[in-house]
Amino acid sequence: MPIICKSQQELEKMRRSGRILRQVLDSLRDMVAPGISTMDLENAAVAKISELGGKAAFKGQYDYPCALCTSVNSEVVHGIPSKKRVLKAGDIVSIDCGIIYDGYYSDSAITVPVGGVEAVGADVARLLEVTRKALDLAIEQARLDNRVGDIGATVQEYVEANGFSVVRDLTGHGIGRKLHEDAQVPNYGSRGSGPRLREGMTLAIEPMVNIGKANVKTLDDGWTQVTEDGSFSAHFEHSIAITKDGPVILTA
Repeated sequence: MPIICKSQQELEKMRRSGRILRQVLDSLRDMVAPGISTMDLENAAVAKISELGGKAAFKGQYDYPCALCTSVNSEVVHGIPSKKRVLKAGDIVSIDCGIIYDGYYSDSAITVPVGGVEAVGADVARLLEVTRKALDLAIEQARLDNRVGDIGATVQEYVEANGFSVVRDLTGHGIGRKLHEDAQVPNYGSRGSGPRLREGMTLAIEPMVNIGKANVKTLDDGWTQVTEDGSFSAHFEHSIAITKDGPVILTA
């Protein structure tokens, strides 16, 4: 499939979608605390999305049952919210959410330390810091005439230099009128490889980083991806647009 470049009008619609999503994620971040269940986060997200005039993008996508993916500790992505999954101090929870507004999608994720960064220990705190910084560095590479491989290589180089590993079985993606469009955006690769970045391309860039090895597996629920070695994993994501003036974060 060809990579779809968006018009200025389409980018403005995606920016509105992204602004709603940012408000949802900010409100959920403020909720995270010991004793909160991942279903509490789900219910709050559904209410906030409705209040802001959006529609949950994940619910029903490939038959996924919820508006959020809530992935705790060794869960990498696609964790299903549950009343039984109660957060405790020292956990980390990745909150991944997508919004549809006026026909356009936005997709973003944050990983939040439960009880604050001081509750999770030095290694996990550094995991969060490195993953978030890897996303910032990747976005900086999303410039005209760079290639998709420049984004992935930047994530891989930075993460591995800090002693962590990047998940290879899951990638970022194009986004727009569909949640998943071309191109795929891996978090590893070679500089100068892959499709060339053009004005109007919109991508969801999402480093997924493990403390231990890169290998992941799927749990019996058919959705939740976990690290094979049980090590903690962090996930940060923004939807971005490539413009003549540099990358624009649509979910800022």
